[in-house]
Amino acid sequence: MNVRLGYGTNGLTDLRLEDALSVLAELGYDGVGLTLDHMHLDPFGPDLTGRVARIAALLDRLGLSVTVETGARYVLDPRRKHAPSLLEPEPEARAARIELLVTAVRVAADLGAHAVHCLSGVPSVVTAERAAWDMLSDSLGPVLDAAERAGVPLALEPEPGHLVESLADFHRLRARLDDHPQLGLTLDIGHCQCLEPLPPEQCVSAAGPWLRHVQIEDMRRGVHEHLPLGDGEIDFPPVLAALDATGYQGLTVVELPRHSHAGPDLARSSMKFLRARLAARPTATLAAPSSERSY
Repeated sequence: MNVRLGYGTNGLTDLRLEDALSVLAELGYDGVGLTLDHMHLDPFGPDLTGRVARIAALLDRLGLSVTVETGARYVLDPRRKHAPSLLEPEPEARAARIELLVTAVRVAADLGAHAVHCLSGVPSVVTAERAAWDMLSDSLGPVLDAAERAGVPLALEPEPGHLVESLADFHRLRARLDDHPQLGLTLDIGHCQCLEPLPPEQCVSAAGPWLRHVQIEDMRRGVHEHLPLGDGEIDFPPVLAALDATGYQGLTVVELPRHSHAGPDLARSSMKFLRARLAARPTATLAAPSSERSY
């Protein structure tokens, strides 16, 4: 079985990071999606190197793998969610996000993480579409250079409402960046249910060659709301079978960022849910669509 389960710390923000990691290890998770934020491994706090070393030692002691996630809402700007992004009109604002991502790459290398997750951002209303794509490509250049030096892949997540919001958009970016070897994909299973034309399990199969990180939660068609597993419309056994069939070796991380008030209970129930669906998944492999034009 290739599916390795993790849980996102953005759904455990009421816990100290050390306590959150211990809880996940006790529940049998294989790893953690670690969001760099003011409450968990603040990338702008003092002695980042020392704190990273201590968390690396704890992860090793607990036997947890890790992906570094960078979707913290207000880590850069206390007044604007996910801002500044890679698409800000002002170069200084874009530079702040680039610096955060380069820092995340260094942290990931020191933690032994298997990927760094990131988002494209929402383009400004004053930015033309072509200019936004140029801006994103240029902004990712130094991040990909850092990822190449560190040997840690960058895993960009298509996010509803962002410039890159679909798998088709990811492939458009990949082509613009000449299929950069360090550029991979974060596939969010709920987002597939929300807006992709293909069923989630077919999205997984089609995305297999580029998978570097996977997030999982339940969702309903057309509604971007992360739901506890079982509360939405996703049929999980075929999705998990497709993940298994791709040979993807990274983490599949439960992503419930608005449920921290019940984080430990949801981590427990999510593990029980996923274990049951893994046992029920079909054994036949799912064929990927014949071309990227299926998107």
